[in-house]
Amino acid sequence: MPSTNNNNQTKTALVTGATGLLGRQVVRAFQGLSVPTELSSKTGWTWEVKGTGFSRADGVNVLKVDLEKEEEVERVLGDVSPQVLVHCAANRFPDKVDADPEGTRLLNVEATRTLARACASRGILLIYISTDYVFSGKPGEAPYEADAATGPTNLYGVTKLDGEKAVLEEFSKAGKEGLGVVMRVPVLYGKTEEGRNEESAVNVLLDAVFKAQEGKKVKMDHWALRFPANTEDVGRVCRDVAVKYLSTSEAERTSLPRILQFSGEEQYTKYEMCQLFAEILGLPVDNIEANTEGNDPNASVQRPYDCHLSTKALKDLGIDVSNQDFAAWWRRELRAFRH
Repeated sequence: MPSTNNNNQTKTALVTGATGLLGRQVVRAFQGLSVPTELSSKTGWTWEVKGTGFSRADGVNVLKVDLEKEEEVERVLGDVSPQVLVHCAANRFPDKVDADPEGTRLLNVEATRTLARACASRGILLIYISTDYVFSGKPGEAPYEADAATGPTNLYGVTKLDGEKAVLEEFSKAGKEGLGVVMRVPVLYGKTEEGRNEESAVNVLLDAVFKAQEGKKVKMDHWALRFPANTEDVGRVCRDVAVKYLSTSEAERTSLPRILQFSGEEQYTKYEMCQLFAEILGLPVDNIEANTEGNDPNASVQRPYDCHLSTKALKDLGIDVSNQDFAAWWRRELRAFRH
């Protein structure tokens, strides 16, 4: 069973989905490779970090684990003995979810329940990465507080909400409510693996801009409002949440919130993001057409209009909710393309 002694200056974190867009940055944050904050510096803790993956696991820093197999989950928790597990692994693309509903439910819900049950029995803090798509996103409802009524509009949102419920239920049944935490985030962007813009629903818009230069017309959504968050910022917040909850006494921890939310604060449509990328790259946008029609009522995946998340619960905990400047980050990232 892992040590929960808060005086121990070395802690261990385990990150599922550690080879993915977000998981890589969560690992970096716990390794101390992201900007330190007052909260993380105050404890003086150092972190040992392991990740889990599947197809891209190296067997050393990223352990190969099939999260859908309970015995493999039990084995890795026993071998690593983490104080915190950040659960990033998920099928997170709505269209792919609809194409494989059964497989998605196994990963997004059942594997999450297995992890939650195993972590709760061992007294391990679990931070479950969820999504703003648990909300309906109807005009006029946002920003959503953490305790606002949910109402997902597509299967992806449904499975992530069911994953949230699984986490909270398992920790409640074990009498460890203060150790099961939901962290909702919006659409994410950040450093992708070489040539893998499709890892992010934001980064992949670069491919649309390049495609438009080939003379092909590209229709791009100019209806739904998005508040993209950088994966480095999300990683930092996850680390600070771990520090906050693990440094709080067991008696006081039960009064901490079970559901937290982090979000970018700059509003863009996908069309506006394409405009920004083209401007940075010095490319025309003549072939990118703004689509203001909203959801096609016949489409299987219905996307919400505005799911802007309130970060009040994090602020109340004293956690830094600042964001990198979206345009400035992309100007730095795309500098190489301009030369």
